[in-house]
Amino acid sequence: MKALVLGGGSMKGAFQVGVIQSVLENGFEPDMIYGISVGALNATFLVNEAGKQLHEKKEIQWPVAGRKLLEFWIKNITQPQDISMLRSRVMLGMNTLMSRFDGIVDPLPLHSLIRKHVSDAFIRNSPVKLKVGAVNIGSGEIKYASPDHAHFLSYVYASSSIPMLMPAVEIEQQLYLDGGLREVAPIRQAIEDGATEIVLIACHSPLLYQPEDMNSRNLITLIERVRDITVNQIVNSNIVWAESFVDRSNLRGKPMKLTVVRPATPLFLDLQHFTSEDISRLIVEGYRAGMESIMAATEKVQK
Repeated sequence: MKALVLGGGSMKGAFQVGVIQSVLENGFEPDMIYGISVGALNATFLVNEAGKQLHEKKEIQWPVAGRKLLEFWIKNITQPQDISMLRSRVMLGMNTLMSRFDGIVDPLPLHSLIRKHVSDAFIRNSPVKLKVGAVNIGSGEIKYASPDHAHFLSYVYASSSIPMLMPAVEIEQQLYLDGGLREVAPIRQAIEDGATEIVLIACHSPLLYQPEDMNSRNLITLIERVRDITVNQIVNSNIVWAESFVDRSNLRGKPMKLTVVRPATPLFLDLQHFTSEDISRLIVEGYRAGMESIMAATEKVQK
């Protein structure tokens, strides 16, 4: 079983989109797709597109699905306001004092984009397995939801809801947030479900970028920095665990293949001020990284 595992990374997910395009162009056809945070958004879009193609054309053309995802980003995600709206300082202060804190930003634009471009029928009837991860704030446990769940899109919203910046999502009287609080790259779930050939696409390099002139008194900047530090450590741990598991499996005579594609150097995108040019730049970087990884793997096999 082939699995595409898409890690979190906020708007750095544009890099992931470029990698996805290169991977799908070169013949990888996933049986299952897993996502957390922005990876949950990309995973849901891809499975939706696969279901749509099967319904309309009776076959899935993965390179086309990758291009559709790329076009979605370029057309719809061009500035911060396409994803969220900053709440008024007065209301934010009042809600905080009254214990009604509901995030610094309102993710309504992002939720509207998801509802507009995702069909329940397409993702439920798609032959491609899909799971997204979100964390239950009460229990601290991560929950993976699939499209057969009645509240699946709510889990997608929750998985992409950045702690502190965005509100928790209530699902069946429980509150959920970004799955990246527990796992940034959901590879454990893919392995548990029987994946034997895995392409894992992460948005974070092994090293953490060091910002210049960071204004730590800006609350959004500070939250993003703390999150980057935490996420970087978690994704590194996820990947080390996966590589070790695959090595042990191969030694036991149970063949597994793992390809990890991630940026060689830290990506930077200002969540408060990005433009369409920034998104396009990251997509190109991702496509280049994906192609380099594929070429390296091909040369390794030939040797």
